[in-house]
Amino acid sequence: MRKTSRWLEELVIVVVIVLLIRAFIVQAYNIPSGSMKPTLLVGDFILVNKLVYKLSEPQRGDIVVFKWPINPEIDFIKRVVGVPGDELKVEGEKVYINGREVPLRFVGSMEEDGSRKLIYEETLPNGVKHRIALYENPLLPRKDVYISRIPEGYYFVMGDNRDNSEDSRYWGLLPRKNIVGKAFVIYFSGDIPPLDSTDVSIFTGFKQLFLALINPRFDRIGKPLIW
Repeated sequence: MRKTSRWLEELVIVVVIVLLIRAFIVQAYNIPSGSMKPTLLVGDFILVNKLVYKLSEPQRGDIVVFKWPINPEIDFIKRVVGVPGDELKVEGEKVYINGREVPLRFVGSMEEDGSRKLIYEETLPNGVKHRIALYENPLLPRKDVYISRIPEGYYFVMGDNRDNSEDSRYWGLLPRKNIVGKAFVIYFSGDIPPLDSTDVSIFTGFKQLFLALINPRFDRIGKPLIW
């Protein structure tokens, strides 16, 4: 009896510690769609630092998980491109921050679902370099946006897969209060089918993890997401 009681006490302690860590420090997420390609792939499982933005502000280039302003029940992941005080303009594939065009350097191309994608290295004004993908022949016109000044407490976020990302170009600025944390590492990855962003069932999460475990991508495990 004492043995069982002690086991239950230890289990409760472990559960409490895990819940505290999940609530305040680190949380795990999986990537269900291709909106952050080529940086993040469907089937990447990431860790998100939930403490960092209690001590500092999001910076340009950070990959952030947030509550989607249209439906806060759904978590999104995008990259911070514009910060408070910025004048920002998007014209087609070009981004201008405070009157200067954000440079793109062509690095290669790839075929995906019968379409050719062009891969560029984008360099943000603070020196952060990352890769983005653009369709050579996009099916829909690219969204143009002009913001004379991003107000305090708001951010402009975009997916790295620029022609396949529902982001600030479409639903507006991201409130600071909606940001959950900063993605910092891929802890596991597997080749799995994409999901609709509104599919948030816990059972779906387990299914995706199972498929990833039987189709692992070992070359992506441990990849850092901090620049």
